Amino acid sequence: MSELILVRHGQASFGAESYDKLSPLGEEQVQILAQHWQTLEEQFDHIYCGELLRQKETAQQLLPLVKAAQGAPTIHSGLNEYDGTPIINIYLRDHHPADSPLSLPILDRKAFQKVFEAATSMWIRGELEPRSEDEGFELWSDFQARVHGTIDELMATHSKGSRVVLSTSGGVIALALQRVLGLPDAQVIAANWMVNNSSVTRIRYGGGRVSLTLFNGLSHLESPKLRDKITYR
Repeated sequence: MSELILVRHGQASFGAESYDKLSPLGEEQVQILAQHWQTLEEQFDHIYCGELLRQKETAQQLLPLVKAAQGAPTIHSGLNEYDGTPIINIYLRDHHPADSPLSLPILDRKAFQKVFEAATSMWIRGELEPRSEDEGFELWSDFQARVHGTIDELMATHSKGSRVVLSTSGGVIALALQRVLGLPDAQVIAANWMVNNSSVTRIRYGGGRVSLTLFNGLSHLESPKLRDKITYR
């Protein structure tokens, strides 16, 4: 059996000038994961990441655990997270109550999460209508097809007992779950909200079978002295 090991990037820099960069805590989360795996003498055959900086930074921390002499992780655009900015902007413009106007950036985490959940729920149902100025908008169906296709491609490419690390994001991991478990769309976004920073999800495959063996694992952060480093966003 072969294995895909999906790692959600460490905490990004919420509220900073550039969100797409690991925060100091995010860097520490991934370093702790790498050290945890080194202690367990884990080794992997390949490592991939998406094109986003936070995904690349996470993969770079895990690169020493890869057997092959790779100078850098292999970049695969299919592992990119969806762009939430146009989704939220369309929601705020066309669907948010007019008596309580909001615009990005929303720096309050609870307020942001409430808007984000409402916007992505409408996105999944196909209820957001982009305009020409909404650059970067990706239909839910296109995002879904992209991720499912990437998971299938990587499983076809790496077999015969290969262990492959994928440094990616929560939405991609949730769709990987859908690919394996056949979840309905409404449950995919609920799974997305559960994925912790630096968490580990494992998919085993071979002989025509695919199974989920771990979702959102945080064994590297479960000791009492490290639990305060567990984050969702």
